[in-house]
Amino acid sequence: MTIVYEDRGDDTSADVPVRRIKFTINGRKMIAEVEPRLLLSHLIRRGLQLTGTHMGCDTTNCGACTVLVDGDPVKSCTMLAVQADGHEISTVEGLSGQSELHPLQEGFKEEHGLQCGFCTPGMMMTAKALLAQNPDPTEDEVRWALSGNLCRCTGYQNIVKSVLWAAEKLRGSEA
Repeated sequence: MTIVYEDRGDDTSADVPVRRIKFTINGRKMIAEVEPRLLLSHLIRRGLQLTGTHMGCDTTNCGACTVLVDGDPVKSCTMLAVQADGHEISTVEGLSGQSELHPLQEGFKEEHGLQCGFCTPGMMMTAKALLAQNPDPTEDEVRWALSGNLCRCTGYQNIVKSVLWAAEKLRGSEA
């Protein structure tokens, strides 16, 4: 990752601490040199140009920035990039293959689970973690899992239906 800052003529560049981290993102092994204060969301969006991870609130309230770290949902707006050192990160860009959608993406399409789409990547990543732990969730379990993700456009019903659709499809593909 390249760090760019304003040249003020005082050669403060030597004063900017940088730490080298290694991590895997969407199956790709990466190395980045980051300032210790850099947020994981900024590394993902600005450093790696993976813009599916959205920044909504910077306070963990909305969940738009949710990614998976070692399979667990994490709000990347309050996790430092240095904390990702040695871990596996999954973003919404890593859901689908080259030519087909992930069942969660299909479910959101089939069940009209998105409107503006801003919350959708975080919802999908949270749902992916849920379905990895519980392949046959109830509606209440889906609602509870998604309770840390806010959507300002929908009434959540179609989002829940989308996750249940994906769960059913994933269970059918295992049979």
